[in-house]
Amino acid sequence: MTRSVALAGATGLVGREILRGLVADPSVAAIHVLGRRKVEALPKVTSHVVDFRALPALPRLDEVYLALGTTIKTAGSQEAFRALDFDANLAVAKAALSAGALRAGLVSAMGANANSRIFYSRVKGELEDALAALPFESLVIARPSMLAGDRESLGQPARGGEAIALAVSRLLGPLLLSGDMPRSSGRGTAAI
Repeated sequence: MTRSVALAGATGLVGREILRGLVADPSVAAIHVLGRRKVEALPKVTSHVVDFRALPALPRLDEVYLALGTTIKTAGSQEAFRALDFDANLAVAKAALSAGALRAGLVSAMGANANSRIFYSRVKGELEDALAALPFESLVIARPSMLAGDRESLGQPARGGEAIALAVSRLLGPLLLSGDMPRSSGRGTAAI
């Protein structure tokens, strides 16, 4: 059986890796990439340039992957950050459900918690909760910590503080325990 999937955020650091995996997966017949700009031409990929505030009806889908994300600094304000990280991801998820998607995957963040005093973590947690309330048969939430990769090739600025944090984490990482435990709604929702 082949699958038809949607991917939002394919031009970002994580999204482009998800896209590569989907293109290489023989069980995926069609990949509908939703973004503010076209992606490179790839087999099985249809690029849809969309306004996330007014999404068109999507073609029939089996699953959706949500990798839209930014930083408050890049977005320019908390409101602009929330518009992308929460509103746009949730809009894509709802549009995918309307197109028949039964499964969803979300790239969230370590420490995501709707009750957090930290705005970034709170928005990520609120999105997780909003997606868990939708009637997907399964929802997988990935909570990576710092994302390392070649941002310059994506046209994104280098992050000096991130480079320092990554160096420190390589030194201290083996000494630290993760306090981020998987969560499940009992309906096929898991955070990893």
